[in-house]
Amino acid sequence: MRLALCLSLAIVAPLPAVAESLVIHASAAPDEKAITATVEPAHELTARARIGGTIVSLSVKEGDRVTAGQELAVIADEKLVLQRQAIDSRIQSQQSQRDKAKADYDRAVELMKRGVGTQVQVDATKTALDVADRTLSAMASDRGVLLQQMKEGAALAPGAGRVLKTPATEGSVVMPGETIATIAEDHYILRLQLPERHARFMRAGDLVHIGERGSGQSGALKEGRVRIVYPEIQGGRVIADVEAPDVGDYFVGERTRVYVSTGERRTIVVPRAAVYRRAGVDYARLKDGGEVVVQLGSGDDRTVEILAGLKDGDEVVTP
Repeated sequence: MRLALCLSLAIVAPLPAVAESLVIHASAAPDEKAITATVEPAHELTARARIGGTIVSLSVKEGDRVTAGQELAVIADEKLVLQRQAIDSRIQSQQSQRDKAKADYDRAVELMKRGVGTQVQVDATKTALDVADRTLSAMASDRGVLLQQMKEGAALAPGAGRVLKTPATEGSVVMPGETIATIAEDHYILRLQLPERHARFMRAGDLVHIGERGSGQSGALKEGRVRIVYPEIQGGRVIADVEAPDVGDYFVGERTRVYVSTGERRTIVVPRAAVYRRAGVDYARLKDGGEVVVQLGSGDDRTVEILAGLKDGDEVVTP
């Protein structure tokens, strides 16, 4: 009975794990630098007053979404109304003069047919009629220009986007060219500012990694692409724009962490199973039986980077 029990225990006892060894080598890896980027619109649009006058209505406020061509404000100028009334009176007067010139011409032609009038009279009345017609046409054109100026009292959105600022208020007097509203275009990007020593490493189309919203250290990284690297260095910094997904719901000016490649460095990467932790310290076991304290860097579920403790050519044991 005792013998049978010992045999059964021997059968179900686990077999010892087989240890393997691995020669590690240093390899080149991208050297990523954490940069704080700000959310900016790709283009900032400005709605301006096209005529001077008083703002009688303002239909948008900060944060509103607008479409291209939407009316943002109405500007009225009382002088334009008075000018329209004056030109309407002049047109009526000129119309009367034109009617008289037409009657004189018809009379001269009729007298010419009866043999009572002369060709000189016909030519003179025809000239007076042509002058009256052209003067009336010029006044009508002036009235059209005036009506167009009155229509331009409506300040329109130059494009679709979100209103950032409305410096004007109802009742305020504006001059031509003054800003009515500042609009952020619907297309948003991440704007980076890097030290100029990194300028030679960044190119349009490079891949970057974007941290979780709020510039936290934890969370999954998203990928983005460098859209443009501006050729001018400002204040010792290189400015670049990054195309990133899902930044349309961010606040303009909100900051987030972006990891960009600034060259290459030599690194040692080992399987995570080759590293174990004891008493709060990370160790790796060499094939000769010795233990070394290691400092870990970034990694994933399978591999981890060794910052210190191991060197190129060491052979570690992986259970």
